[in-house]
Amino acid sequence: MNKKKISDSHLVGWLLPVIALLLWAVWGVCSSGNTGFLPTIPEVWSGFLRILKDGTLVENIKISTYRGMKGLLFGGLIGLGLGVLNGISQKADRLLNNTIQMIRNVPYLAMMPLILVWFGIGEETKTILIAIGTFFPIYLNTYSGIRMIDGKLIEMARNYGIKNKDLYLHVIFPGALPSILVGLKQSIGRMWVILIVAEEIASKSGIGYMITNAREFMLMDIIVVGLLLYAILGSVSDGVIIWLEKRLCRWEYLAERRS
Repeated sequence: MNKKKISDSHLVGWLLPVIALLLWAVWGVCSSGNTGFLPTIPEVWSGFLRILKDGTLVENIKISTYRGMKGLLFGGLIGLGLGVLNGISQKADRLLNNTIQMIRNVPYLAMMPLILVWFGIGEETKTILIAIGTFFPIYLNTYSGIRMIDGKLIEMARNYGIKNKDLYLHVIFPGALPSILVGLKQSIGRMWVILIVAEEIASKSGIGYMITNAREFMLMDIIVVGLLLYAILGSVSDGVIIWLEKRLCRWEYLAERRS
């Protein structure tokens, strides 16, 4: 019964995309060749095949993925480290957390002019922008995940002789892991959004550049291909995190299935 419910919930999740595709197909049929506003599905497919055959698509996907993952790695590791530090240490929390929260309230894209002045328009700027945007979700979720661990659980572990490194590895970190993975999922979503803006900064490669270049020449089919690519890459990223949740947080997944 539970398996059927899970299967039905997955099918319902595809309902709106299928409806959108059907409406798009109807638009193509009813437009009578006047598709300047929105290209038809065959036109988008043709544009997709064109940039796939000439190698542009694969190269831009590789470059964008590398840029995104590089920024996510820097921002994520710093966010994880500070989240753990402030979560377990009262002194570090008092010293650092208020400052981090103040910086969090500054829109990260508003920092772009300052970052451009400091670092120029090279790859460093793109990496820093993505790192800033992806830092805060992982930091906040790591921090709150550690703070929300039941104190009785930690006390029980200590009573059983679990201390120091083992306490962090076997009690605190696993207890905070579901929250950390939520932060990672949010950070990956932000990563793809920031990447579009970052690749418009004097870039000559990447999906964002491909969309910007297509806009200059009014290549609507390529613009739609680029947008669909971001949607697909974002969905794949979410799928990877869900897979990790099922493997690393089995107790939560099993509880969800039982309910």
